[in-house]
Amino acid sequence: MRFVRYAFKKKLAWGVLQGDRIREISEGPFKRSRLGNGFLELRQVRLLAPATPGKIVLVGLNYRNHARELGMRLPRQPIIFLKPPTAIVGPDDAVIYPQKVKRLDYEAELALVIKKSARNVAVRNALDYVLGFTCLNDITARDIQKKEGQWTRAKSFDSFCPLGPVLRTDLDPSDLKIRSYVNGRLKQDSSTRNLIFSVPELISFISGVMTLLPGDVISTGTPPGIGRLRPGDRVSVEIEGIGRLDNSVIKEDLKTG
Repeated sequence: MRFVRYAFKKKLAWGVLQGDRIREISEGPFKRSRLGNGFLELRQVRLLAPATPGKIVLVGLNYRNHARELGMRLPRQPIIFLKPPTAIVGPDDAVIYPQKVKRLDYEAELALVIKKSARNVAVRNALDYVLGFTCLNDITARDIQKKEGQWTRAKSFDSFCPLGPVLRTDLDPSDLKIRSYVNGRLKQDSSTRNLIFSVPELISFISGVMTLLPGDVISTGTPPGIGRLRPGDRVSVEIEGIGRLDNSVIKEDLKTG
């Protein structure tokens, strides 16, 4: 099932994507929803990020081929960090290039949304806590990251977490093709089979640190091929079974905030 969150006129709602139409549901995906009889054409709505999390937990250096690319040893346990929910934007929303940033990078990632409260979850049961999977672009101010050595400011600007376009529920995350494109040119091309720590292992590890709540997002790391973005670029994250998340990069306009 492909859940979507959308805006239609003044209404914000969840639905199920069926082809090019959205079928209304009685409740959001976190409850037992009934399929309604009403449909909307995809072209009639604006798709939103398919999550409204309390926290976004990301994982650094989690692809074997990315570690080789950087000449780094494989980590012995997941390296985690946080982005604020204010960083989230949806499909076709703008990524804002801050004036104070000298280098902006893309990072294609597989993300998941938590279905129910999770604390100290065993690896064998971890997927029971997943509502679905989506695409995430971990936009990073690379110059700030390198200068400061820790990642919070470099990862947390508004619009630095594009998410979407759908939330796919019936998906095995163990071997999915993941790619990124800039202006239509292929930049990253890998598979989640190259993850150092699997999705269940990540959920288990993170839930041993902090309680995960319904709607929280975990992103699983990026493969090799990360690179630079410039104002005017169109950046895309494409994951097998989910779809393609597209966003354009624009200069920050301090006059409008």
